[in-house]
Amino acid sequence: MKVTIISPNLYTYGSMLIGGVLKDKGYDVTLTKNLSADTDVVLLSLYSTLHLLNKNIKDFVSGSNSTVYVGGPVSAYPDIVLAELDVDAVIIGEGEESTIKLLDHGISENISGIAFRNGDKIIMTEPKPASIERPTPLIPGDIHKQDIRGANAYIETHRGCIGACGFCQVPEFFGKKIRSRRIEDIIHEIKLFKQYGVKRIAISGGTSSLFQYSGDRSMNESAFIELLAQIAEVMGSKNVSVPDIRVDYVNEEILQAIRDYTMGWVYYGIESGSNKILKDMRKGINTQTNIHAIELAREYGVKVGGSFIVGYPSETIEDYELTKDFIEDNLFDDVFISIAEPIPNTDLAERVLRTDDDDNPTFIKHTGEYSILNLTESEARCFDLSLHAEMCKFMPGIITDQVYQTYLGEARQQGSDIRAVTRLLKNYKQIID
Repeated sequence: MKVTIISPNLYTYGSMLIGGVLKDKGYDVTLTKNLSADTDVVLLSLYSTLHLLNKNIKDFVSGSNSTVYVGGPVSAYPDIVLAELDVDAVIIGEGEESTIKLLDHGISENISGIAFRNGDKIIMTEPKPASIERPTPLIPGDIHKQDIRGANAYIETHRGCIGACGFCQVPEFFGKKIRSRRIEDIIHEIKLFKQYGVKRIAISGGTSSLFQYSGDRSMNESAFIELLAQIAEVMGSKNVSVPDIRVDYVNEEILQAIRDYTMGWVYYGIESGSNKILKDMRKGINTQTNIHAIELAREYGVKVGGSFIVGYPSETIEDYELTKDFIEDNLFDDVFISIAEPIPNTDLAERVLRTDDDDNPTFIKHTGEYSILNLTESEARCFDLSLHAEMCKFMPGIITDQVYQTYLGEARQQGSDIRAVTRLLKNYKQIID
């Protein structure tokens, strides 16, 4: 049986992982980013809800003569996937084991973690966590050309997150219990990626510093530091990055390791300068926790990138101004701004579904200083905060016309995308209600 895995736009780690699992089981498997396949089975690896609205993907699925299964983060709402795409089944959650059973035996209610149509009904079976030990991924020959936030590839070190952030899908997808891989397996995999020409590796797993966390922070800290040291020995310290670390799971020892064994950056999910919004986001931290983590990183010579979210349903102008003040007061080395996206199966998605468009900043027309640009309130805040952050960096940037237009375009695109996702979720909710 010939199987083609399609991961649109970029090679996700999940698509490479499933490819490795299938290859290990003897399947003739190909991994591609292109929407074309002469094959028996197509596995569509979709990581964004927007993929369900993508005309090219829809046209490919409707015109395909292959059996088509969909997996990836979009499987959080399998009934929406089946409503939007004419696929044979959806692989729900962690797909390593259910994908093999699906290919071996065909669609059946006896397979855990799948959804499919049965006449007018949709049958869904309960997903189960997969084993954290698995074969090496199927690595494409052009992986070295890929660039995701500066890295050629992201390597999974563990699954799960003990946090409860209302906008994040990780705890719902992988659970709250941390399941970590063995360091020797991770290093073997990284050496293989390096053989394929990968220059820079980023490690991921929700919150990087929770690697091997089991309740004893001192034990997991030493394991995380050992992991960084061994990766740096393979790749060189300047070619290792550790994005997405929680401010309440970082300390002096971890920051020293990040300084010594990585490119020397830490990326914090600051999200907001308003304690009210941080509480609404269920971050489990406050602004003082954020400030302490930023100051601690600087004390150990680590550069700080901060990510911020604007347009939360409950965010007021006053909350937004507090975020602007926070950025100005703390002088980040880099800043990432995004509009709140209602990812399926998150608390944020439920909040958005309960919020009328007239009360949602992502739909409210902006009437302030950027009114001439015809933006929504969320888009205006995203644009304004991007400009503000550029001028308030530790090394301030110059707002040229090109920079201005880039930030404006990004804000508009984010707003358009998130409104499309919101309408999709609301339309579906109306149907089931």
